[in-house]
Amino acid sequence: MTLPGGVHAETYQQDRALIRTRWQWLWFAGFVAVLLLLPFIGIGKAVGIATVIGITLIAVLGLQLTSGCAGQINMGQSAFMGVGAYAAGALAANLHWSFLLTIPIGGISAAVFGAVFGLAALRIKGFYLALTTIAAQFIFTFAMLKLPKEWFGQSEGLRLDPAALGSFAFNTDNRIYYLVLAVAALMTYGAWGLMRSRTGRAFIAVRDNDNAAEVIGINVFYYKTLAFFIGAFYAGIAGALWAYYVRYVQADQFTLWLSVWYLGMLIVGGMGSILGAIIGAVVIRLLQELITVAGPQVADVLPALGGQFVFAAMNMLLGGLIIVFVIFEPRGLVHRWNIVKESYRIWPFPH
Repeated sequence: MTLPGGVHAETYQQDRALIRTRWQWLWFAGFVAVLLLLPFIGIGKAVGIATVIGITLIAVLGLQLTSGCAGQINMGQSAFMGVGAYAAGALAANLHWSFLLTIPIGGISAAVFGAVFGLAALRIKGFYLALTTIAAQFIFTFAMLKLPKEWFGQSEGLRLDPAALGSFAFNTDNRIYYLVLAVAALMTYGAWGLMRSRTGRAFIAVRDNDNAAEVIGINVFYYKTLAFFIGAFYAGIAGALWAYYVRYVQADQFTLWLSVWYLGMLIVGGMGSILGAIIGAVVIRLLQELITVAGPQVADVLPALGGQFVFAAMNMLLGGLIIVFVIFEPRGLVHRWNIVKESYRIWPFPH
């Protein structure tokens, strides 16, 4: 008996594979080649933009695991990112530890801080949980401005030396890009694997109905706390990478608005999907970069409006885009991509 046309898994390993066809492997290989060769292409600020996108992606992936997959509203992702940046920065600036230690410690420090707010998720949810995580932002800012100046710099911030591995220093844009690329690839693969595991299925069950999840034996308290722990860990890793990228850490870099933008990236890309987090981070960051580049040019063409008005208006347009997605496509761009992919798969048949 012959099987009908299509892709059919014959083993469990084939069924679990992320990449299952030759065309998918071809597209993946091409994508990896572009990322690896990007510094040699030399297109303007492409390397710097890609580095920022990579750091943003790690933070947004953590938020996706907490809010999109586990259903726990988190408005403190920027604060968790700041904790990771300060933890790594303090150890690097004061004790001169290697980035191989400071980056993981930054992630763990943020994870512990985030797990504290995850404890509240057992009793409260929705709007009240959002307010609780917003409190993390104010606690972080207050603490960084009041902790010992010789360790955390207070209002002056921290200055770091470049990350180094022996005599090899990540002191150029190209070198730090490859470091961020490697970490982002590892964290993305980890997020994908997590959501395909028992823990990921428990997250989804808690998100859909935590009472029903508890009835079938899922430890809701554990998984809600774990969701905040893992999400904050991702943010801490992103913060540590950011510290090494800009070589300067200050509390003003990690504002509540940054958390709002991260949530907007999830909305545009698609809640509950790892691919959605990737798409949202790339699209919003590219649009923000476009506004940064186009803003001065628009102000020059229309000097009567003034530069501040132009930048405010363009940011309002970007915020309006997020509102449009909330109203007309709440499942994000990843849903549209799935529709296109399914249409291509069954073409030329109508159904």
